[in-house]
Amino acid sequence: MEFNKIYGVFIIDLALKIDDYLIISDLHLGYEQSLNAEGIMVPKFQYPHIVNRLEEIQLKSSCNKIIVNGDLKHEFGQISRQEWNETLKFLDYLKANFDEIILIKGNHDNFTKFIANKTDLEVYDNYLIEDSLITHGDKIPLKLKDDDIENIVIGHEHPCIGLRSGERVEKIKCYLTGKYDEWNLIVMPSFNFVTEGSDILQEKPLSPFLKKVKIDELEVYAIEDFEVFPFGKLKNITAFKDLY
Repeated sequence: MEFNKIYGVFIIDLALKIDDYLIISDLHLGYEQSLNAEGIMVPKFQYPHIVNRLEEIQLKSSCNKIIVNGDLKHEFGQISRQEWNETLKFLDYLKANFDEIILIKGNHDNFTKFIANKTDLEVYDNYLIEDSLITHGDKIPLKLKDDDIENIVIGHEHPCIGLRSGERVEKIKCYLTGKYDEWNLIVMPSFNFVTEGSDILQEKPLSPFLKKVKIDELEVYAIEDFEVFPFGKLKNITAFKDLY
């Protein structure tokens, strides 16, 4: 099966493939309970959806290793009951289906190490595969100065693009690609199904990486059910607003 490729990295739906590794980002397990606590009644549907989607991606990719690039869980300052249950169950699922599991610390992962310890896993600040540095994207690592890195792969931003049809706006998850100084930058969509993410046409960036690039020069690749739709540069999308 042919996959779209960016900077030598393969796009397989909401995951990337480098060598034998699948990379997913920003699952935010437990998000429904957090919303319920705020008075927003959302059923707990995300976990089976995540597993089903990942099973399909793994089948198409034939990868036997996986990297979770930050924000495995949702709550910042605690571990909710839903997070304990779902993260432990999810890590057990990964151990049963992948030969190697790499967890990278995101800004929501202050307590993820306690969950990881229960399953004999470690949480890394970043991880290097070939010439690609995988890092969450909430901060710029010093490691950039030390290694022979060509690509930087981040999450954190949850990019999506809002397509307008009359009064209706349909949000679609997307990848962003471009240059960060001398490096190729790939921004991943979230592997979260409670929300599509942050509309790059309407909202300012969160990641310090994106705050230091020319936003309107980034390329947009929308994702819908394993199909990739190249939209070209952000500056050429008519709905783009000069927020920067």
